[in-house]
Amino acid sequence: MKDGEASSVTRAADTLKRFRRLQRLARLLDSEFQLPGTRWRFGLDPLIGLVPGLGDAASAIVSLWLIAEAGRLGAPSASLLKMLLNVLVDSAAGSIPILGDAFDAGYKANLRNVALLERALFEPGRKGSTK
Repeated sequence: MKDGEASSVTRAADTLKRFRRLQRLARLLDSEFQLPGTRWRFGLDPLIGLVPGLGDAASAIVSLWLIAEAGRLGAPSASLLKMLLNVLVDSAAGSIPILGDAFDAGYKANLRNVALLERALFEPGRKGSTK
């Protein structure tokens, strides 16, 4: 293997490792737990949102960090913009007491954003695809 090929393989492995970390974070925030006796899943995001004021802000900060990481991984601007829109919708609706937490549990902005990132990084020709 030539030096250029080796560094390309190393970059690809690093990108995949970083992507998997973001995937795990999104799963923890949006679908880590299952309501017993149902297929309904939720994560820490709606639970954190129950803390008035601080919960929604903390959740938004983590979601924005995920978008920043997506940018560092090379996600195109169009995908980053869609991710930001997902977080804005999630944060705006999530700020409504009680109802917003139910919305957070169903909307799953972080999983949507990881799906956008996956398509942008790993599916050639679909970099601008939507979810």
